[in-house]
Amino acid sequence: MSYVEKNLMPGETVVYRTRLHWIVIFWPIVLSIIFGVAGLVLLARTLAGPRDDSGDRTAMLAGGAILLVVAIISLVVALLKRNATEMAVTDRRVIVKIGVAARRTFEILLSKVESIGVEETFVGRMLGYGTVVVRGTGGTPEPFDTVAHPLEFRKQVQQQIENSQERARS
Repeated sequence: MSYVEKNLMPGETVVYRTRLHWIVIFWPIVLSIIFGVAGLVLLARTLAGPRDDSGDRTAMLAGGAILLVVAIISLVVALLKRNATEMAVTDRRVIVKIGVAARRTFEILLSKVESIGVEETFVGRMLGYGTVVVRGTGGTPEPFDTVAHPLEFRKQVQQQIENSQERARS
């Protein structure tokens, strides 16, 4: 069960969810491929080469294994980072949770949202990611980087603010 689902108030429903964009794992994947291929090549050449009892063979085997471990760790850390970030808009709040072991959470009632901004680079606009900046009444801005579909996130927050104001008038 996700952090958002565990922390819903009674009667509260999730309207929209998003997460970090896949771009956050792009460079770790490239790095993992480079280190993984280098490690495999080093291991294959060492194992296919002549059998000698020199320390060079052991060092090359260790080097290949280390490169493979670095590749795996790089990929796992990137995937954990992406999957450990939850962003949701409910009919009452904006909820953001970042991290696994060390956790940062941000929850703000829709009635307390003063503004929500989106900053997108040229590449971010093309690929569909950007920084969402949530400003609460009287608070400092809270930026959240590399959010997937930031304009949709902002639209959902604004729509829920309007819906809550209409419910309050009724």
